[in-house]
Amino acid sequence: DSLLPPQPSSEARSKRSKDKRRKGRAKMRISCATTPSLSSSFVASPLFAPNSHSFANVSLAKAPSAVRLRVRCELAAIPVISFSGEKVGDVPLDLKSAPSDTARAVVHRGLVAEQQNQRRGTASTLTRGEVRGGGKKPYPQKKTGGARRGSQRTPLRPGGGVVFGPKPRDWSVKINRKEKRLALSTALASAAAAADALVVEDFGEEFEAGPKTKEFVAAMRRWGLDPKRKAMFLLTEVSDNVLLSCRNIGTIKLLTPRTLNLFDILDSEKLVFTKSAVEYLNSMYGENAEEEGDGEEEEEEIVLAG
Repeated sequence: DSLLPPQPSSEARSKRSKDKRRKGRAKMRISCATTPSLSSSFVASPLFAPNSHSFANVSLAKAPSAVRLRVRCELAAIPVISFSGEKVGDVPLDLKSAPSDTARAVVHRGLVAEQQNQRRGTASTLTRGEVRGGGKKPYPQKKTGGARRGSQRTPLRPGGGVVFGPKPRDWSVKINRKEKRLALSTALASAAAAADALVVEDFGEEFEAGPKTKEFVAAMRRWGLDPKRKAMFLLTEVSDNVLLSCRNIGTIKLLTPRTLNLFDILDSEKLVFTKSAVEYLNSMYGENAEEEGDGEEEEEEIVLAG
């Protein structure tokens, strides 16, 4: 026992632990006092200063209640190709397009609204209260050795109700008419700027003798199109022979101004227009396009509430 070092008393141990706690609280107060109230990296985030990364350049002035974003008009020259595959000229495609910083959001909103408005919302299931039968208790509560059960139509058994199943609902989404038209014209202008669009001369007369899918595929190859790649054709008038000629080609979407939609534009790798279709697009989605609706003149600017 004499070889062991002397052990501190209980009073000395308690005093030592109190000193440690007191020092820890003092360090915490010092660190809290030296910590800034707002991180400089958070203030200098590009989310607040998109054009600069220094806090000194951030304007603290109050933003106006309404911010006006002017719609741009993108002019693109699209090559015109004859039915034989020769280039015969160019045609201008002057369409309205959203600014580069909001174009992606506008097109996405238009696509989501278009897809959701096509949903019927008729999916329906039956709950345990709506399934036929199950009114009688299948067996006594006790003395059976099994789990207690009050109905045969419980969701735990085959033929029972569905828990939290779908019910008929309205999936439609409201979108402004101007925003919808701007999303469609922005997608068309983007394809034209990326050289993914071309104009062909009217080829309805070439199929007057009768529908020929083989001739239509050969014409696509002359135009530089791959029949195995998705392509969208926009024609103002579609003859029966042209419709029958391309009906058996699964990669082609043949649209008219009435059936023109945003999904088929974005889903296609190539866009093919006729001259009359380009004239229609310039008149409906160009800079001097007339807005649908009443005769009152509407501004060509989009007003975003701030």
